[in-house]
Amino acid sequence: MSDCIFCKIASKTIKSDIVYEDDKTLIFSDINPVAEHHYLVITKEHFSDILALPESEIKYIHKAIKIVVEKFGLAKNGFRIVNNCGPDAGQAVPHVHFHVIAGRKLSWPPG
Repeated sequence: MSDCIFCKIASKTIKSDIVYEDDKTLIFSDINPVAEHHYLVITKEHFSDILALPESEIKYIHKAIKIVVEKFGLAKNGFRIVNNCGPDAGQAVPHVHFHVIAGRKLSWPPG
């Protein structure tokens, strides 16, 4: 989708702090972190939210979440995975994404 900020990040039209990438997913640091570790896991293909995400794609999100948790040792003290679905739930970008958050400083919800 040409006007989607996450699609622009996935296509590298917009610069971001990418920490992991494969054929299906991309993980980057949140620009406004609510904790010491705050990463966004997105699909490279545009899906508006988790309800639009085909079941066959969920395994790629799960794999990417496990990779970022292991890469930064987040399981040691615990972490959370957050998915907001729809504007009333706080989904600011209409592209399926998951927040992976860990660390002492936590202010949720953001903003």
